[in-house]
Amino acid sequence: MSDTAPIRRPRMVREPRRARSSSGMGDVVNAIAQYGTTKMTTNIHAGDMRKRISFMFVMILAVLSLIYLRVLVLQTFKASEYREISIDQRVRTQTIKAERGTILDRDGNELAIPIPTRTIFADPREVTDPVTTARTLALVLQLTPEDEANLAMRLQNKSSSFTYVARQVDSAISKAVADLNLAGIGSYREEGRALTSEGLRPVIGRVDPDGLGTGGLELQFNNLLTGTDGRLAREVNSRNQSIASAQSDYVAPVRGHHLVTSLHRTLQFQVDAILQQQVERILARSGIAIVMHTKTGEIYAMSAVRRNDDGTYSNSAGNLAAVESHEPGSVAKVFSVAAAIEDGKVDPTSSFVVPGKQVFNKGTEWEQEIKDAYPHPTEPMTVRKILVDSSNLGTIQISQTLSTERNREWLAAFGFGEKTSLGFPGESRGQLKQARNWRGTEQVTFAYGYGYGATPIQLVSAVNVVANDGVYVGPKVVTATVDQQGVVMPTDAAPTRRVISSETAATMRTLLTDVVCYGTAQLAKMPGLSVAGKTGTGYIRQENGTYIKDDGSRAYFASFVGFLPASNPEFTVLVSIDEPDPASQDRFGGTAAAPVFSRIGQVIVNELQVRPGPTDGGCVGKRPPELGPGH
Repeated sequence: MSDTAPIRRPRMVREPRRARSSSGMGDVVNAIAQYGTTKMTTNIHAGDMRKRISFMFVMILAVLSLIYLRVLVLQTFKASEYREISIDQRVRTQTIKAERGTILDRDGNELAIPIPTRTIFADPREVTDPVTTARTLALVLQLTPEDEANLAMRLQNKSSSFTYVARQVDSAISKAVADLNLAGIGSYREEGRALTSEGLRPVIGRVDPDGLGTGGLELQFNNLLTGTDGRLAREVNSRNQSIASAQSDYVAPVRGHHLVTSLHRTLQFQVDAILQQQVERILARSGIAIVMHTKTGEIYAMSAVRRNDDGTYSNSAGNLAAVESHEPGSVAKVFSVAAAIEDGKVDPTSSFVVPGKQVFNKGTEWEQEIKDAYPHPTEPMTVRKILVDSSNLGTIQISQTLSTERNREWLAAFGFGEKTSLGFPGESRGQLKQARNWRGTEQVTFAYGYGYGATPIQLVSAVNVVANDGVYVGPKVVTATVDQQGVVMPTDAAPTRRVISSETAATMRTLLTDVVCYGTAQLAKMPGLSVAGKTGTGYIRQENGTYIKDDGSRAYFASFVGFLPASNPEFTVLVSIDEPDPASQDRFGGTAAAPVFSRIGQVIVNELQVRPGPTDGGCVGKRPPELGPGH
């Protein structure tokens, strides 16, 4: 064989092809397993195995550490959070509303009481026909078209599960709605509030649907009346059923305190009726009446009636006696005369020459002519006649015996320019500028009630100084509170201070008695009982800054403040009529307000057993000659 001979490759012997069978896949698996085993057992070294074991140990240790750390965090730092979540899942807490305290009159009669009501609600998700449902509810609840449209819109909001339909309706209306079987409409019990007389509204105030006071005593004493809500916590299962073996956490609600007021319910009711009759009769805009106990300042009745937009009359929602101020008019002459007598400048017999009209600040920008309350020639008048006949210019002359600063001090001493002790929500302090800011005729018109503003409660408290022997006593409505155990806690006595001497007060009482018997307030007389007081007829300032409307007419504010019996006063009463018919003769204090005082006075005599003294016979005899003829 030569070296160049081709090399012969061994012939490959092809194995016979095996028949295909179901075990072919198993052979593939076995081949793969054999390959893996060979691979893993090839070049195995002891060091590699230890590294792998160490690595696996570290990994397992790290995982266990993370698990331990997670458990530690859950059981320590976040334990309270998850405990709360757990409680929320199985505990249902229900708030138990506390009963609001009752407001009582001076004899323990209920004035404002809690009552059960039903609140109607809807689940918009379950309402099948929102428009028809809203229409049906509107017919039963007497909703306005606007309210009906709003309700229909809310019922169409399928993303909401709750909306109010009507809050705190009575059971009859709630039953009527329930009988309709409207899909998605339900109701629940809710506590409401009711007054035993609607005339109490200005003083007692209101409570909103959530049980919070929004006005009057309900707002002023809301914290005392509200009480403390209770709580019932119970564990439930997945079907929201109470777990019988679980303990319930129950905290009882604590009722609010009761309020005892100085109001006399029967007297209040009758004062409301008398005032409304007069306001309606003379077509006035509104009227106010206050009955105050002379010695204690306690308010027995406080009424406010106002004309509605539709021409009807009803009790005002707000306490006009405390929140509205007016120029007091001629009632203010009481304070001008009392101040001059107290300072020793005049006495009842002091005489002044009084013209029928007079120009003040002549030749200046403040020039103004002032006419007397009634036409008369220039004539001499005593202080008694000036007050009895209500002379404006005579009162100005009396006030000019004092400086303007001193006169302003006296008005402040009688309580003007500051809020009273009543503490009523929204109470006005009135208007009383410093004397240095009085301009033009403001330096004289204060004497007969122009240039400053007073609320009715300020005015009755000021006149009460004369009735109460010269001592000012602050008005008071709440006399006591009663806690949950029935313990009665009297409130503080009303603040008092001496304003004028007993002698001056006694002199003023005789003068004011003459005003009723012989002067401008004769319609305030009561048979067999002496009455003292002062009328006031004031013009109302208009938006144009004058006392004359754009059409040339005027608006009047008529009032009378008096006390009875005049010989030994027990009650001081204010009556004011705002904007009586200007074309009527009943637009004056003596004709619009004084007769109301007389009727209220008769109710006081009947209800409170007020009796005249042994020598008190009321007005007897004719007008004394020294007063001259009447006008």
